[in-house]
Amino acid sequence: MTLRFLCVAAAVCAACQRVARTPPASDTTATAAESQPPASPPVPPASTPAAAAAATKVLTVEGFLTPESVLHDTAQDIYFVSNVNGSATAKDNNGFISRVKPDGAVENLKFIEGGHNGATLNAPKGLALAGDTLWVADIDAVRAFDAKTGAPRDSVSLSKLGAVFLNDIVVAPTGALYITDTGIKFDDVGNVLHPGPDRIFRIGSDRQVTVAARGDTLGRPNGIAVDVAGKRFIVVSFGGRSVLSWKPGDKAPVVIAKGAGAFDGVDIVGGRILVSSWNDSTVSAYETGQEVKLITGVPSPADIGFDGKRNRVLIPVFTGNRVEVWQLP
Repeated sequence: MTLRFLCVAAAVCAACQRVARTPPASDTTATAAESQPPASPPVPPASTPAAAAAATKVLTVEGFLTPESVLHDTAQDIYFVSNVNGSATAKDNNGFISRVKPDGAVENLKFIEGGHNGATLNAPKGLALAGDTLWVADIDAVRAFDAKTGAPRDSVSLSKLGAVFLNDIVVAPTGALYITDTGIKFDDVGNVLHPGPDRIFRIGSDRQVTVAARGDTLGRPNGIAVDVAGKRFIVVSFGGRSVLSWKPGDKAPVVIAKGAGAFDGVDIVGGRILVSSWNDSTVSAYETGQEVKLITGVPSPADIGFDGKRNRVLIPVFTGNRVEVWQLP
């Protein structure tokens, strides 16, 4: 996104609060195998957040162009970084994916680049791996590439369903893809608009696209992660303060925690839910509804990743054109 747009991005949460709420709706087209028992009841937030745990910044990698998401490929032991490179909503075909080694060395800044070698990438955001296939959310389409060579493999358009701002993507245990649509746009002077609706899309193995959930209770959904142990998805709201539990077929998500808000990335690490927040420049952990601030002082922390081999949180600093790597205790 342009710098002018970037400056207003942090105001999305406040702008979203002013949009009138409408009753939520849901599409129950998900397969029975993906539906699970009812979500556990919401846990009230702690009255006072717990003290920050000790985490240490071990690496800062510079030179990116509006990095939005970081993903650790455990098979190759490499970090993928999506770069919007300009407007987050412009179909300019100049986005790219970087390959970074765990020691911070940039192996290939433009490993996959829009307009080169048959690749189309406009404003790549969320990343997900299914075997050796790298899936990328890109405005109103989802694109697949060979994670080893970067060669294009597939592309699924969601434009006919009115996708507005595809943001994060995750692979369910069944192999289906789930993608959040934050439902926002920017006008010519950088104001944040919310044409909506807020949705979660599903793409089946047959490439059939359906709406798995929709409604204002999603709160401008941003990050999404699979909680295998809890047999559910965790969704975080950029337009609110809620950490949500959701299962395909649910009429509405369940609020399981509240925090600073303007949430972006989410990851599941053991029994903890790690969430990045633009509002207070943190990455916090949520366990039994209580917020514990793990990392502070990181502005515009976007779609975080996790390196389980080294116990590290990977933070794309959206407005800072860098990735920070933090060691957890």
